[in-house]
Amino acid sequence: MEKHAVAARTQCQYGNVYNDDECDRKLPGWLAAFRPPERKRGNMLGTGFRIGRIFGIPIHLHGSWFLLFALITFSWVSYFTSEHPHWGVEQHWAAGILSSLLFFGSVLFHELAHSVVAQRYKIPVVSITLFVFGGVARIGREARTAGQEFNIAVAGPVSSYFLAGCFFLVATAFAEGGIFAAVASWLAVINFALATFNLIPGFPLDGGRILRAIVWRLTGDYTRATKMASVGGQLIAYLMILAGIYSALTDEFLGRFGGIWWAFIGWFLLSAAQESFAQVAIRNSLRGVRAGDIMSAELPTVPRNITVADYVDEIVRTGRRCHLVQGDGQLVGLISVHAVSGIPREEWTTTSVQAAMIPRAHVHVTSPEEPVLKLLERMQGEDINQMPVVTGDRVVGLISRDSILRVIQTRMEMGRMEGQ
Repeated sequence: MEKHAVAARTQCQYGNVYNDDECDRKLPGWLAAFRPPERKRGNMLGTGFRIGRIFGIPIHLHGSWFLLFALITFSWVSYFTSEHPHWGVEQHWAAGILSSLLFFGSVLFHELAHSVVAQRYKIPVVSITLFVFGGVARIGREARTAGQEFNIAVAGPVSSYFLAGCFFLVATAFAEGGIFAAVASWLAVINFALATFNLIPGFPLDGGRILRAIVWRLTGDYTRATKMASVGGQLIAYLMILAGIYSALTDEFLGRFGGIWWAFIGWFLLSAAQESFAQVAIRNSLRGVRAGDIMSAELPTVPRNITVADYVDEIVRTGRRCHLVQGDGQLVGLISVHAVSGIPREEWTTTSVQAAMIPRAHVHVTSPEEPVLKLLERMQGEDINQMPVVTGDRVVGLISRDSILRVIQTRMEMGRMEGQ
């Protein structure tokens, strides 16, 4: 859950800034871990194709999922053809496709288990994405307590063991054989293996989060607990990479293809384990910082009665990509480059900024006193890149995710200098 994925520009109907180039600036490797994960643009970017919602959670299929689905299906068809030669071609393919669908359904069920428990603790779940390495539940923020962390983490393996038992019962009920018995038997094994593998005590696996929760509860030290789980995850990842390389070179143990795949999974886990601890260090650097400390007091504004064409001229003149919209001296909305991109070019001269802006009621705001760490969690959970800072009814500044990242980078660089 909440594993690192490729950062991309974001679009959210009532977010404050959309597709801002600030989100795509190059960051040092240790800071790239804090980039917002799994964004979407239109129907496919980062999170992939949206296929629906379950419990209010958007479900996506990443482009890489289709490749994996095809490979797994062909593997199942080959297996069933070899083990059940008396079946017809249609049965082999039916069993292969059914096995693949139920396998990914099992992965989705696993991620939903994490997500439902997180929602119980009022933790927002942004999305669930199925991709080439399995599934990712994108959680809006970390758990507040060790107990919450433990319950969210353990829900996944428990759900997979539950499915293993259900498939075992189905296989037993169809003990005389046939497609359902063959498919259910294997899915019982796979879900049991999935749950057991995820209990390995290292990030980003569920077992790593369980380990962190236990150490956190015993020591009261979240940073120490995270470091322990991160180190465990890195050791496991290195072992997987070495085992994969050995198998790929010798054609033993996992075979050549299996070895390559195992090494890629190890590499993915290694990256996630390293970044999990980097995120903790980053969060520690924000302690004590409030929105008023780092906000920009310069407020780019435009009147609501100008046309979109005039607003485009303002963007070209100043280079600013986001502006507050004012009417009668009050904040009435917010407009950005992305809002303009959704309006046909021929309508720019006849469409007002007020018609294109995000209304004030839908603009997310903060106060100068809000801790930046809490604010950043909100911005990540709600897919927001910039937010007005408001005191009473008066806008006193603007704060962006980019400005927060600059503060993080500066503080960590100064910390390294002081440690020398």
